Amino acid sequence: MVHVGREEKLRARAILGFWAPLAGTWWMMALEGVVLSAVLARLPDPTFNLAAYGVAFAIAILVESPVILLMSASTAMVTDRSAHEALWRFSQGLIVVITVLMVLLVLPPVWRGVAEALHLDPRVASLVHGALWWLLPWPGAIGDRRYHQGLMIRGGRTRRVAAGTALRVVAMLATALLVAARTDLPGASVAAIALSSGVVTEAVAVRWMSRPLVQRLMAQSHSDCAPRPTQREIFHFYLPLALTSMLALASQPIITFFVGRAAHAVESLAVLPVLNGLTFLLRALALSYQEVVIALLGELGQHYRALRRCAGALFLFVAGVMSIVAYTPLGDLWLERVAGLSPELGHFARPALEIFALLPMLSVLQSFFRALLVHGRRTRPVGWATAAEVVTISLVLVSSIVRMGWSGAVAAALAVVVGRMVGLLCLWPSTAAVVAHLAELTRSRDRVRPLLPPTTGSAVD
Repeated sequence: MVHVGREEKLRARAILGFWAPLAGTWWMMALEGVVLSAVLARLPDPTFNLAAYGVAFAIAILVESPVILLMSASTAMVTDRSAHEALWRFSQGLIVVITVLMVLLVLPPVWRGVAEALHLDPRVASLVHGALWWLLPWPGAIGDRRYHQGLMIRGGRTRRVAAGTALRVVAMLATALLVAARTDLPGASVAAIALSSGVVTEAVAVRWMSRPLVQRLMAQSHSDCAPRPTQREIFHFYLPLALTSMLALASQPIITFFVGRAAHAVESLAVLPVLNGLTFLLRALALSYQEVVIALLGELGQHYRALRRCAGALFLFVAGVMSIVAYTPLGDLWLERVAGLSPELGHFARPALEIFALLPMLSVLQSFFRALLVHGRRTRPVGWATAAEVVTISLVLVSSIVRMGWSGAVAAALAVVVGRMVGLLCLWPSTAAVVAHLAELTRSRDRVRPLLPPTTGSAVD
C-alpha cells in the first residue's frame, strides 16, 4: 500500500502503481472489440456481420451512455454512508430507465422506424435487430458495474477493478468461441451474446469485490456523515456528465446515418469497427487516466504538476505508437493479419486509419481536461464542449459526404478528429480557470479553508 497524504509529494511511481490496473482494465475492454471483430471476420458473411455488429454496438453504447460516468461520480462523491445511499438510489433509477429504453428499442415497430431513419441496408438492419435482443442486459449491467468500480477506485482497490475486467474478457472470448462453434447464429448475434455474457460476469464480480467497501460505508453512523445530498443536488451535478456521454456517443448513430448514405457504405460500415477497435487500444489509456486524476489530484490540487507530467508522457507514447502503426507497413499487417480483413477491405481502410491516428493523443488531452473539471465540480463546460464536438462531426459529415461525395470511412475519420479538436478548444478556458483556482488554493493552503470538498482516497493500492 502506498499512502498518498495531503502534503506528501506524489511520485510518478505512485501514480503508475495506482493507474496501471485501471489502464489494464480499459485496455482489456479495448482488446475485446479487436478480438470480436477478428472472430466475425472469420465467420460467414463477414462484411455484412461486421457492419451489423458496428451498428448494434453503437446503438447499445448510446442507450447505456447516461450511466457511463457513474464511475467518475462515485469516485468523486462517495465520501461516506449518506453520499453512498443517495448516489446509489439515483444510480438505480437511472439503470431502470435505460433498461426500459433498450426494451422499447427492440420492439419491431420501433426498430423498423430506427432502421429506416439510419438508412440501413435491409440485410444489415435484420442482423442488427437480432443482435440487439441479445444486448438487452448490457445497459443495466454496465450501470451497476461502473458505480461499484468507482467505489473501488476511491478505496484504492484498482487491482480488483482490473481483476473484474479480466474475468469479463475471458467470459466474452469463451462465449464467442463456444457460440460460434456450436450454433449457426449470424456473426453479429455471436458478438452480442459474447458482449452481454462478459459484462454480466464482470458486474457480478465487481459487486462481490466491492462488498467490504459498501459494508464499511454502511457501518458508519449518519451522525458522523456529512448531510445527505438530495436527489436534486445529485441530478444537477450528474446531468452535465450524463449529457456529455449521451452527446458523445450520439455521434456514433450520426456517423452511421451519414455513412449509410455515402459511397462504399457497406464497406465503410464494415471497417469502422476494426478502426475504432485499433484506436481504442490507445484511447483506453487516456480514458483510464481520467479516473486517476480525479482520485489523486488532492483537495487543493497539490498533485497537479506530477499528474500533468505523466499526462505529457502518455501523450508522447500514444502519438508514437499510433504513428508507427498508421504510417508504416505495420498497418497493413494489423488490418489483414490481426483484424482479418480481406486485402481489398484492408486497402480501403488504410486512408481512414491514417486520419484516425490523431485521435488517441487528442483523447489524452480531453481526459485530462475533463478530470480537472469534474474534480472542480464544474461539469457544465464538459457538456457544452461535447455538444460542440457532435455538431462539428455532423457538419463535417454533411460537407464531406453529401456535398463532396467522399467514402464513408474517410469522412467519418475526418469528422471525429476535427470534432475532437473543436471540443478541446471549448474545454480549454474552463480548464484554465480550474487550474488557476487550484494554484491559488495551493499557495494559500495554510491560511484559507479549501473551497472544494475532498476528492482523494486515503490510500493507493
